[in-house]
Amino acid sequence: MNEPIACFVMSGGIGSRLWPLSREDNPKQFHDLAGNGSMLMSTVQRSLARTAGPSSVYLIGSERHASRIRDEFAAIDLNGGQAIFEPIGRNTAPAVALSAQIVLDQAEDGLCLVMPSDHVIETTEQFWQTVETGVVAAESGRIVVFGIRPTAPETGFGYIEVGDASDDAARRVKRFVEKPDEDTARSYLADGNFFWNAGIFLFRASVMREAFEAHRPKMWSDVARAFTNRKEHGGSIYLPEDIYESIEDDSIDYAIMERFDRIALVEADFRWNDLGSWSALLDVAATDDHGNVVAGDVIAIDCSHCYLRSQGRLVSAVGLKNTAVIATADAIFVAPVSESQNVKTVVAELERSGRLESRFTPSPDKVIEAGAHRRRVRQWLFEEALPLWSDRGIDRRHGGFHESLTFSGDPTGKNKRMRTMARQTYAFCVAQAEGWAGPATDLIDHGIAFMKKGRSERGGWHAVLSPDGQVVDPTEDFYDTAFVLFALAHAHRCGHPEALALGQKTFEFIESHLEDTTLRGFLEEPGGKRVRRSNPHMHMLEALLAWHEVTGERAYLRQASRIVDLFRSAFFDRESWTLGEYFDDDWRPAAGEQGEWTEPGHHFEWGWLLIQFADVSGQHDLREMARRLYATGAAYGLNRWTGLAYNAVSRHGVPLDRDSRSWPQTEIIKAAIALNECGGPDMRPEIEARVSRLFRWHLDPAPRGMWVDTISEKGVAGTQDVPASIFYHLLSALMLYLGSTTRPDD
Repeated sequence: MNEPIACFVMSGGIGSRLWPLSREDNPKQFHDLAGNGSMLMSTVQRSLARTAGPSSVYLIGSERHASRIRDEFAAIDLNGGQAIFEPIGRNTAPAVALSAQIVLDQAEDGLCLVMPSDHVIETTEQFWQTVETGVVAAESGRIVVFGIRPTAPETGFGYIEVGDASDDAARRVKRFVEKPDEDTARSYLADGNFFWNAGIFLFRASVMREAFEAHRPKMWSDVARAFTNRKEHGGSIYLPEDIYESIEDDSIDYAIMERFDRIALVEADFRWNDLGSWSALLDVAATDDHGNVVAGDVIAIDCSHCYLRSQGRLVSAVGLKNTAVIATADAIFVAPVSESQNVKTVVAELERSGRLESRFTPSPDKVIEAGAHRRRVRQWLFEEALPLWSDRGIDRRHGGFHESLTFSGDPTGKNKRMRTMARQTYAFCVAQAEGWAGPATDLIDHGIAFMKKGRSERGGWHAVLSPDGQVVDPTEDFYDTAFVLFALAHAHRCGHPEALALGQKTFEFIESHLEDTTLRGFLEEPGGKRVRRSNPHMHMLEALLAWHEVTGERAYLRQASRIVDLFRSAFFDRESWTLGEYFDDDWRPAAGEQGEWTEPGHHFEWGWLLIQFADVSGQHDLREMARRLYATGAAYGLNRWTGLAYNAVSRHGVPLDRDSRSWPQTEIIKAAIALNECGGPDMRPEIEARVSRLFRWHLDPAPRGMWVDTISEKGVAGTQDVPASIFYHLLSALMLYLGSTTRPDD
């Protein structure tokens, strides 16, 4: 039996040349484009079909897609292979180095076959015949590449020039060539010694080690360090982000192939297509009698040589010739087939303007009718939640509100956080403003009376009280203080006699004890002893906007503007469109995992607030930033299994906390509503889809008026009590959904 071959399938690309179908969160390797299942599955099955000897399969993919890859291949025997997940993409050179190191780790040496996951190879038998032809050259110490004989002057492929033909099936490679212009491509076609680069490599692991040690020794050692510090979970390998992100980003062609002197090319004896454009799909997919590829709900009349694809909507075409039309739930792309590769210019424009369609694939189960959930939302708010929390949620013995309830409606007896007391007070302020017939005024008075037990002598607010109102944690926390101000603004609007004075005293406390002496934001607590966070500043912005709305005084906007300036300069990363959570004293991202930590819920919440600020300040460029926050939160931060937002992901989209709490699901609703009202794409179907998920996972499974706060990655409820602090999120989002004029009797 011939020597085993370890096949490495690289699955880390984005495939933006097939937008709008292929996007960052759902790249082309996960799509069925040629009618044979997903491209990734087809590649794996082809790799396992070797008949001349054993083959194992290793998948190298993005950790962002780990759960999807695990689920898709759970029932597939990889013959000793496994999935390896990169925390961040670093191009093909590190992936090839990793492939060699895995084989060297498991054996003294061995053959490696590295290939992309998103190419179409139609004949498995001929594929393996071609690979076996290259085995002798690979065993003799050469790196073997596979070339496709050109059939046209293609400008979208790289080329490989080889020496004159000989008896050896593996021809010496003279050079690798960049994608040429059309005239140069025509000369290559006429020459006969130029081949398209298929991006498939066969080599002994020890030879690739030799090549890297000669030409990229640091990359080899960095990859080795990452592999040495790997973690294994569920049969898969996870590489450490802190090491992997320091590895140089480079392609295998640049790093090794253009420098190594022992490279041979074997001409491919199989049909190959890299599906680099919509026009390429006309060559691989089944066509009708007029040369059209038709996929989905399409009516084509008198059309010829067209690619017509629909996902979720009817596409009708009459008289089109040589045209590509691709329709998804939120975008339509139309171009002459010959120009379809220029979709990349569309994607670049979407990226420039912060459009979410560049990165995020909308939900396939959207409710199309706007307002479809109004009746259920109104029922839950006015007939279930408000009656429950105005009764069972009130501590009538000691004052204030219970921190949480059991699912049977009993208080848990937990200490009372100041933020929760303020949030519940706010909730009853909003209920009163929206026409709730319950005792809102009494409950607002009740909440503020208890909150005052936590006032410090210098006008601040202690973080935690016991159930009977004794100070448990005396920290005058900025986060809690921001929520107190938020509640007092709404209480002032509702006519509470002390709210204005308490608010003014609180602002004085902040100025004296929490304001940064450099005028760059606020301290976490007097003295500033902790890592600094963006989150309390977000809630301070929320409070300042509320005070401006209630009083009309622009002084609050000026203070809010300082926070927005800090968002622009420190919190928001313009390159990755991500929002940092933790910072040092100079507002640089904190060291380690804290500096990588992002929360999709805060992306949405900031987006909602930035649009509010833009509306009252005139800083309309913030709307674009809000769109980018939404796009990144949706593209990187949603669990494809449940459709819910993860609690936390890295700046590169790797889930850090895979559970989904209820509050991020409310913030995506608010952000979508805000974006829908400031121009751009129609977000109404997305709004309905998000409201539907909130009820499906968090509200409907719970007793009336309650919620399941945490859902696991696989959709399992993970909490046994109901935190009152979440009511603020639910009420604000669902009242916003109903509209500001909604009344219980609508």
